[in-house]
Amino acid sequence: MIELWQAEWCPYSRIVRMRLTELGVDFVARQVEARSEDRARMRERTGLDSIPVLVPEGGEPIGDFKEILAWIDDHHAETPETDHVRAQIRAHGLEPTRRPD
Repeated sequence: MIELWQAEWCPYSRIVRMRLTELGVDFVARQVEARSEDRARMRERTGLDSIPVLVPEGGEPIGDFKEILAWIDDHHAETPETDHVRAQIRAHGLEPTRRPD
């Protein structure tokens, strides 16, 4: 199972969560402390202390959110359901994700 170390208040975490959701990818969201110096559990698991961090099943942690999005897109294809999920996102006043340049 993919792990996403993240925080609800973090805009980069939100983008990653939304992309995973758009593609229907199951993941476990691991909440982290607000201060990076308090993230011992995440550091022990990932070796990183800034968020978001994606840990693919059996893979190395990815800490840059652009690299996370690239990994997601490289490993998970869009499906017919993706457009329906995006419509729901828009219906709730949010904007679907766009891959950053």
